[in-house]
Amino acid sequence: MNKRPIIIDTDPGIDDALAIAIALYSNELDVKLITTVAGNVGIDKTTYNALRLLKFFQKENVPVAVGADRPLIRSYEDASSVHGKSGMEGYDFEPPTQIPIEENAVNAMRRVIMESKEAITIVAIGPLTNIALLLKIYPEVKKNIKEVVMMGGSASRGNMGVMSEYNVGVDPEAAYILFHSGLEIAMVGLDVGFKALVFPEDSEAIRTMNKTGEMAYCLFKKYRGGSFNTGLKIYDSTALAYLLAPQIYEIVETYVDVELAGSMTAGCTLVDLKGYLKQPHNAKVCIDINQEKFREWFKESIRKCI
Repeated sequence: MNKRPIIIDTDPGIDDALAIAIALYSNELDVKLITTVAGNVGIDKTTYNALRLLKFFQKENVPVAVGADRPLIRSYEDASSVHGKSGMEGYDFEPPTQIPIEENAVNAMRRVIMESKEAITIVAIGPLTNIALLLKIYPEVKKNIKEVVMMGGSASRGNMGVMSEYNVGVDPEAAYILFHSGLEIAMVGLDVGFKALVFPEDSEAIRTMNKTGEMAYCLFKKYRGGSFNTGLKIYDSTALAYLLAPQIYEIVETYVDVELAGSMTAGCTLVDLKGYLKQPHNAKVCIDINQEKFREWFKESIRKCI
């Protein structure tokens, strides 16, 4: 079976760390490139964290390219209150021996996409700044992108603002560019992330599985995405679940737009489930998830890691 080639655009981040682990050890995915973006923490830290993870996973053959250090237009706001000052508090990682490639993230993505014999899937689990820059600077890449699977947005309310989810809300102009690009887009948003929970008994089971499970347990103890005792929200792994276990989702095709001008609602993703805007569909949106099946899939995915 041919593995599906993917690029992971990420801002590690505790939940990013587990999503990256799942992708690297999947029998179905081939990670061609990891690109970093400022998000959960600043670009120097997200890049360092990506390199530390590849060292930990013994996958330093996967190249890392440094991306945008701020949103396209707006002031940058990190999420260190959730992930800790380093972005991955709780585990003592070894320093990496790998360094980022010389190409910046946008140029590296263009090269990998255009050189690939098979259309590339981009898995975007951070702010969408790099993706927007890629599409604006090198629109020719669209012909060899299979789809963009993004963890971000919300069909209801937000976690950065009243109506804005963090990955979209921190750079809504970038999200707007993506949703108006004409690409195939899968949006795995906050609504399903709230239900993609790992409970204490799951954390205990993961802890004894392998080295990755022990690392995950240590990170979970510091993670503020939910509560260790009542359930941690494993947002970014939901994007990988869309690729590897789509049957656990309820998915609808609909029109999605991004509010840019609202003084209180900038960054809101308008998921037009009722067709009020009378626009053609531009995204597949996950609106529900089978919680039990996600938990089992997540644990089995971690079991495949080192």
